[in-house]
Amino acid sequence: MMTVISRLREVAVVRRGNKSDRILIGAMVLLSAIGLMMIYSATRSSGTFSMERQMIFVAAGMIILLVVSNIDYREYRAMLPVISVVILVLLGAVFLFDPVSDGGVGMAYRWIPLGFFNLQPSEFAKVAVILVLASLLSPQRNTDEPLSRQLSWKKLGLALLVIGVPGIMIYEQPDLGTALVFAFVMMVMVFAAGATWRQMLTLIGTAVLGAVVVVQMGLLSDYQMRRIQCLFDPVSDPEGACYQLRQSIRAIGAGQLFGTGFLADQSMTSFEYVPEQQTDFIFTAVAEQFGLLGSLVVLACFAVIVWRLLVIAAAARDRFGALIAVGVAAMMMFHVFVNIGMTIGIMPVTGIPLPFLSQGGSFYMAMALALGIANSVWLMRTPVPSENQLL
Repeated sequence: MMTVISRLREVAVVRRGNKSDRILIGAMVLLSAIGLMMIYSATRSSGTFSMERQMIFVAAGMIILLVVSNIDYREYRAMLPVISVVILVLLGAVFLFDPVSDGGVGMAYRWIPLGFFNLQPSEFAKVAVILVLASLLSPQRNTDEPLSRQLSWKKLGLALLVIGVPGIMIYEQPDLGTALVFAFVMMVMVFAAGATWRQMLTLIGTAVLGAVVVVQMGLLSDYQMRRIQCLFDPVSDPEGACYQLRQSIRAIGAGQLFGTGFLADQSMTSFEYVPEQQTDFIFTAVAEQFGLLGSLVVLACFAVIVWRLLVIAAAARDRFGALIAVGVAAMMMFHVFVNIGMTIGIMPVTGIPLPFLSQGGSFYMAMALALGIANSVWLMRTPVPSENQLL
């Protein structure tokens, strides 16, 4: 039966004549190439292992994108209970393994060692949360209702529960940055789903109140508080918590307009003066070696990806697909703004990586998975006569 359905879906896609979003995929490929170059430049003094390892993840991510693009995104609705249980089990399983050093600031339970690489379930949890929220906030069947339809308070409460359970588990790892991704994605998705201004103000007020309670009750660790303090006073701990930020700003400033040049011998990147540069602070390598102009190219690529995701949302055949694209766009925007913001000193250091540039297998493959699902929404965007009967 499933073979017949798959064949009918394939026929429908052929009749529709849709093709993958080449602009979206092209921007992703360009960012991935720049990322490999920057990882090499930031780690070449210790060999090429980091770049070669990342190349494997990039190849795996491209395969994931191509495979997922050819799966009807609507099939995920039936699988969401299983996906949710698997993600929650994996998020809990990380506490069964020995903690790993988190950039020299403490020990974290975030990874499941698989031998050839360490799986970070929280990265895939972001994609799962987007799918669950899109299903929750959209009708259970295809309709023509607009995205602006008013959202009920019940669905809003359920949306908070959807992000609350994995968010608390991830916060305990501890990984505050990823937990904040969930909150931002939910805010954007409920707004797109038709939340009223009263509902949005309630969410914002709750978030502000929650932040005050967390700080006042001392729920943040000492190093997290020091990072926040560095945002307002970068010289408060110049050789400790503020060192990474100070080095980052120096590297970016050294790039000026045209940069010091790729693999320049006298650059801070070549001497590895910026801690964790190949991961969370990869943008400093771009800004130093290629300057403001190179940085603008990277920002333009991210802007193109977000633009295409919003186009996909507008062209989606149903609310479920539209909200998936909106959620992926929100996730992308949050990562880019927070990551680049923390490298230039306008956001606290939270360990948020930069999509397709930062080193990391789970993160890259999760981002590729998200774009693959969005590309599936694009491929299925235009109905053809009698398609609903076929599918």
